[in-house]
Amino acid sequence: MQMHPVKLYPSKALLKREDQLAWKMAGVAADKVAVERDVQAMIINRIIDNASVAIASVNRRPVVSARAMALGHPRKGGATIFGMPSAKGFSPEWAAWANGTAVRELDFHDTFLAADYSHPGDNIPPILAVAQTMEKSGKDLIRGLATGYELQIDLVRAICLHEHRIDHIAHLCPSAAAGIGTLLGLKQDVIFQAIQQALHVSVSTRQSRKGEISTWKAFAPAHAGKLAIEAADRAMRGEGAPSPIYEGEDSVIGWILSGRTEADKKGRAAAYEQVYYTVPLPGPGEAKRAIMDSYTKEHSAEYQSQALIDLAFRMREQVKDFNDIERIVIHTSHHTHYVIGTGANDPQKMDPKASRETLDHSIMYIFAVALQDGRWHHVDSYAPKRAGRADTVRLWHKIETTEDPEWTRKYHSRDPEELSFGGRVEIFMKDGSKLVDELGVANAHPNGARPFGREQYIQKFRTLTEGIISARESNRFLEVVQDLAKLPAGELHLLNVALPAGTLLEGKPGIF
Repeated sequence: MQMHPVKLYPSKALLKREDQLAWKMAGVAADKVAVERDVQAMIINRIIDNASVAIASVNRRPVVSARAMALGHPRKGGATIFGMPSAKGFSPEWAAWANGTAVRELDFHDTFLAADYSHPGDNIPPILAVAQTMEKSGKDLIRGLATGYELQIDLVRAICLHEHRIDHIAHLCPSAAAGIGTLLGLKQDVIFQAIQQALHVSVSTRQSRKGEISTWKAFAPAHAGKLAIEAADRAMRGEGAPSPIYEGEDSVIGWILSGRTEADKKGRAAAYEQVYYTVPLPGPGEAKRAIMDSYTKEHSAEYQSQALIDLAFRMREQVKDFNDIERIVIHTSHHTHYVIGTGANDPQKMDPKASRETLDHSIMYIFAVALQDGRWHHVDSYAPKRAGRADTVRLWHKIETTEDPEWTRKYHSRDPEELSFGGRVEIFMKDGSKLVDELGVANAHPNGARPFGREQYIQKFRTLTEGIISARESNRFLEVVQDLAKLPAGELHLLNVALPAGTLLEGKPGIF
């Protein structure tokens, strides 16, 4: 990997494009390096993973709404939409909108955590939609997805968005645009403009994940994917973008991220003096392997809760009566404490009437239910009746989180063997006794007790789609996707998963 320092420059500096981060990212995307076999296999796993969670959510209200909007944009030979017959095509940006919403709705697909957060599987819907529309092959799709994963993960390793209250789709949109560039074999200068346009239009605040979390949490990455396709389209037509989008005087870093923070402290002139970020990128001819550092979810909940759910399952065996619990303290990382813990200071995270999206971001609720039930279900565990159960509410309100510097250090560790997203839990009993246990990574994590492999991805697909699609359709999809590298040009519509006729719900009328 090559390290690229990123700082601000005044307009009069006339920063050469070769020295700009977006140009270097475009160089990675344009590099025709081969995709290694284990990376190809993992890409297939994640396509299976995305299809699993998309079909499981296919008739949930946000997904129905997104699909209804997309159905207003049919296109002969276009992209497919999950649930619809594979012979029906739609405009790729709208197919990406519908499919991206379906993938994200349950918050149940892959993740990568470092300086910021990400669900790199969100790259799949827009890149696949363009691949289907432009009649690309399975190999082309694999190359495009390797780029999308690589660049989003590389940005997430280095540039923290959430400390400035910016949503993490600002890393997703440029990576998806770059992945589309790789897929289509675009030149570096075209991809460069697409990346810059994509970043410029995708910066939004983290209010979508704060307070009363709405269904926009599912729509946000789909919106980024839609914008990425549009940015690539404009760049292909010769249109330029605001530049330098990262390093410029009035750029994203200059007025939204750390450059703005430094200027507020020491004045605008001081903002040009230091390097703010150092972004790792593969060098020329170096394989794109970042997907191998990401991980999927076994449980339908925010990733930082995965290990703590597994820990709750383990600790419940030692609790004879939940009424005997005085209080529970979860010692964890800064991120977990302040995003899904009591450090967020969100009263909604303790509210039995909160939305599913909010409960998904409350480790207090999640730990209480996991401790009581010894299982986690993507529907039942969030049901209003389940959330409002009196004994659960009592237990839930006895739980608090606290930041432990050691867990924060391990959360940010560059050593993959030490990197941890869990915590240590203390359960204080009314009789004065105490139960203590800890877990660093989820069981399904590559370093966990039961790492996910192809067998587990397939099992997840079969479990989540059972009763929704036919056994024949399930078997057909799994056969096709596992032979992705051999899928010829124009056949990528076979990666769609269709529901039996008449089982898709219709959305409310709107403009489209």
